Amino acid sequence: MSLDVRVRGGVLRGLRESGIAVFRGVPFAAPPVGRDRLRAPRPPSAWDGVRPAAQFGPPPPQPDLFGHGAPAGVAGDEWLTVNVWTPDPDPAAKLPVMVWIHGGGYTIGRSGLPQYDGGHLARDGNVVVVTFNYRVGFEGFGHVPGAPPNRGLLDQVALLEWVRDDIAAFGGDPARVTIFGESAGGGSVAALLAMPSAAGLFRGAVAQSVAGTFFTPELAADIAAELWPDIVDPDHAPRPFVPDPPATGTAPDRWGPAGFRSILFAPVVDGDILPRTPWEALAAGASRDVVLIAGHTRDEHRLFDVLGGQPAPITPEQARAALDRIAPGPDGARRYREAYPQAGPGLLHELVFSDWLFRMPGARLAEAHTGRSYLYELTWPAPGFGGALGACHGLDVPLVFGNLTAGQPGLLIGTEPGPDAVALSQRMRSAWTGFAATGDPGWPAYTRDERLTQVFDTRDAVTTYPEISSLRIWADAAFLLSLRPSEDFD
Repeated sequence: MSLDVRVRGGVLRGLRESGIAVFRGVPFAAPPVGRDRLRAPRPPSAWDGVRPAAQFGPPPPQPDLFGHGAPAGVAGDEWLTVNVWTPDPDPAAKLPVMVWIHGGGYTIGRSGLPQYDGGHLARDGNVVVVTFNYRVGFEGFGHVPGAPPNRGLLDQVALLEWVRDDIAAFGGDPARVTIFGESAGGGSVAALLAMPSAAGLFRGAVAQSVAGTFFTPELAADIAAELWPDIVDPDHAPRPFVPDPPATGTAPDRWGPAGFRSILFAPVVDGDILPRTPWEALAAGASRDVVLIAGHTRDEHRLFDVLGGQPAPITPEQARAALDRIAPGPDGARRYREAYPQAGPGLLHELVFSDWLFRMPGARLAEAHTGRSYLYELTWPAPGFGGALGACHGLDVPLVFGNLTAGQPGLLIGTEPGPDAVALSQRMRSAWTGFAATGDPGWPAYTRDERLTQVFDTRDAVTTYPEISSLRIWADAAFLLSLRPSEDFD
């Protein structure tokens, strides 16, 4: 059954699916092609007649990793598109709006993956769910002289402006917008909290497994100059450009932790589009009127070891290298060993990567925020891979969306989710949609005095933040990656 709505660009024709109105592949910005490829997004053109909105738009250029590349039969340059699931496409409905920002290391990702289907959230929570594409990899975050940095983040701001101006046509309330995202999507949520151009475009934010990787301009420029020296003119770069990353272990030492982990793309703290790191900005009062949920899974890094095919147990030498390169401050490695005296090399290796990449950035975000914050940790272990994953990175995504077997989540939870998974998903969906509606997820707010944290498991509990030992180690970390000083190599 088709359904028509009118937005500023023209009339859209969506579909009814299981009682929900769905609109896919709607342009929120002009195609970033030609001389606009590495520029800030521009408004889309209007169209005549009725535009079909039944199919997802094509993903932006990216490597085809883990099924994130372009699906068969989808092509074209209209990468910047948005999808909407709504229980009631009546402007009078004024429903809460939830805007999802996908992850993928700022390198891969698209909104059309089955795990991001917004039907369960929209139907069960009576909210409007929005997903969208933004430029990733070199297109969105590569440093090019003369081109604006953080183009992927600028795409996200353009999407939020589209939501402000057009979401009422789908029954959404532009005054009740909550952004939520995981991994690089969580890092994007953190960045948007700090960006002046995003101020006022949302009232709630959920930062799941926040990617704590942010670059100085000097590091971003050096990575680009080293790997892609021929791209010096934003008007004449090859299109599309999907660069091959360097082989593991070949990145220059001067890139520090970014090189150690072969991280090539991240938001750039450029002093303008992103004036400061999110932690600095929030501590100074940015987004104090935004209510925040931040959190992570307990065993964040374990997924990467399993999927990376770690062939043998972590050696003491590998653990020592990780602690020396990643742990914060001059005595970070010692502090880890003292805080976790029973931990062997494997656990120390997992802890320092989990803390650096995802756990501590989220916890510190809640601590820095001068407005109201809530903190959570997911400790329920994934049944997939024989239980080897624990409460791993990405496990929260299917639980929050309710898509327990769609696409990659089936690898984590299994083809037949048990009653524990179904019940936990229902509780997390209820918390997220309740937060979008009221600003309260149903557990106590986080304060530095009590550090009360919602722990999601087979049986949920509210307790003092479980990872307090790591939080103390990372209390002064800046989460800003820079070039190592030249004297380090003398």
